[in-house]
Order: sequence, then C-alpha cells, then structure tokens
Amino acid sequence: MPRTTAHRTALAGALVTPLLLPLWAAGPAGAHGAPTDPVSRVVACSPEGGDRAGSAACRAAVAANGAPFTAWDNLRLANVNGRDRQVVPDGKLCSGGLPAYRGLDLARADWPSTRVTPGATLTMRYVSTIPHTGTFRMYLTKPGYDPAGPLSWSDLPGKPFAEVTDPALTDGAYRLEATLPSDRTGRHVLYTVWQNSSTPDTYYSCSDVVFPEKDSPTPEKDTPTPEKDSPTPDEDTASPEKDTASQEKEETRGENTASPQPQGDHTPVAATSGPGSGPSTPMLAGGAAAVLLLTGGAALAVRLRRR
Repeated sequence: MPRTTAHRTALAGALVTPLLLPLWAAGPAGAHGAPTDPVSRVVACSPEGGDRAGSAACRAAVAANGAPFTAWDNLRLANVNGRDRQVVPDGKLCSGGLPAYRGLDLARADWPSTRVTPGATLTMRYVSTIPHTGTFRMYLTKPGYDPAGPLSWSDLPGKPFAEVTDPALTDGAYRLEATLPSDRTGRHVLYTVWQNSSTPDTYYSCSDVVFPEKDSPTPEKDTPTPEKDSPTPDEDTASPEKDTASQEKEETRGENTASPQPQGDHTPVAATSGPGSGPSTPMLAGGAAAVLLLTGGAALAVRLRRR
C-alpha cells in the first residue's frame, strides 16, 4: 500500500474528532512533509516522536488539540501565494492558524529542542512523501526573543536568513544547507515556510533550537594596594650588609643608653689581657702614690719627735 494511502487511512481513523476536518479542506493531497532535524514541534509531539512525545510540552499540546498529531506531515494551507503575514495570524504561526494544530502555539520554554551553533552551517532534514518543486524560506527569531510569549510575526525578521529552491528529494527527505546567524544566544524558534510551485500549498513548521549562552566575563583580579606601613621595594631588596650595619648601630645605641659616659671624658679605657689579669694602669699608679704619701708622713713624724 503506498504511503499516501496508508497515511489517509490513519487520518480517517482519527476523524472521530471533527477538528481534523479542516485538513481536507486545506487543499489537494500532494507533497506532505515537515522538518525532522532540527525536529519540528509537530513531529516531536506526533505518535512517531518517540520519547519526545511524552514531554510535558507535547502532552500539553495534545491536550490543547483534543487529538494526537497523527497527520504530522499535513500542516498546510492552500492559495496563500506568499501572503503568509496576511493569512496566518499572530500567535498562530506554528499551527498555520489551523485549529487541529493549535496546541503547537502554546507559549512554553520547554519544547523538545535541538542544540545548534551560531554562525555554523545547518543541514535541515525535511521529510516528504512526494517530490514537488518549490522554495523553502527559513526564519530565525530575533535576538532577545522571549519564548514565554506567543510567536508573532514581529518576532521574526522581515527577510529569511536562507532560501532554498527546488532541492532534490533523496531517501525521502530534502536536505537544506544554510548558515545560521552568528548573533543569537539561548532559545529560539526556526520557522520554515515551504511554498510549493507545483501545488497551491504552503507548509509551516516551528523547530525549537538552543544556542549556547554567552560566556560571562571573567572578573578582573583586584590588585592589592600597599598598606601605609608596608615595606617599599627598596626595603624589601636591602642587602644583608645594610641589615648587619643597622643591627650593629642599634646595639651600640643600646650600650650607650645603658652606660652613659661622663661628658667631656675622653680617657681611653685600658683593654684587659684576659682572665686573671691585674688592675689597669691608672689604678696601679693611684695606689703607689697613696703608699708614698703615707710613708713620707710617717718619716716626718719621727723627725719631729726626735727634736
């Protein structure tokens, strides 16, 4: 069974909810597709989304829809003819304004996302079941985009950052190469518009991407300010000879303070010759003079008595 027929059978099984009826009125069945890398919201939250389908954002989107995203490759409008901003309302860009996909418009910062690098080459894989000609236009939300609010046209630049026309369908997918803007950080939305030229349909998709945050500037190290009493560089590098001289000077100053000399007395002090040495010369001379004085006095007294 061809994939298109199988898809329609699965879609018919989901028609228990009338919300999917507008899909058949959107245009003739033709080129179905959606981005799988970077993964689009509709693919991530579809039954084929794997673990991502169980994320909090996808569960909330399915609940808002009232039905699963079984027709993940059929988010399209007919006869837009490039009037995207006039046809698709603000706040409903991810759903294309279609009620069956309204859960994709929830303003959340936890959608399944793909990490990308600013200024790097992005290769988008856009899965499709039938080859068709047309132009892919890729937009990226402006710097400062806030995912806490609904996506509006004012969040996107006026011109796409990349356009690819009539790429080849290989192994069931288009591969679109484009250089990402280099001035984005944090979480953004990659909005892709595929305007067919071989059918009247235009497809819309939102892929959540995350750029690295800017590195916080490294704080400058504080240069220590020398304290008032801190030694100057000259003092720090003083020679040992200078320190020794200063120490001797201090010691001499201490001796002079402890044993002050009489003012005007410049008589040199005799040096001792070692332990057990006799008195100094001045002391010996003084003792001899005293003995002579006593001897002379005694002799004089004897003479006076004889007379």
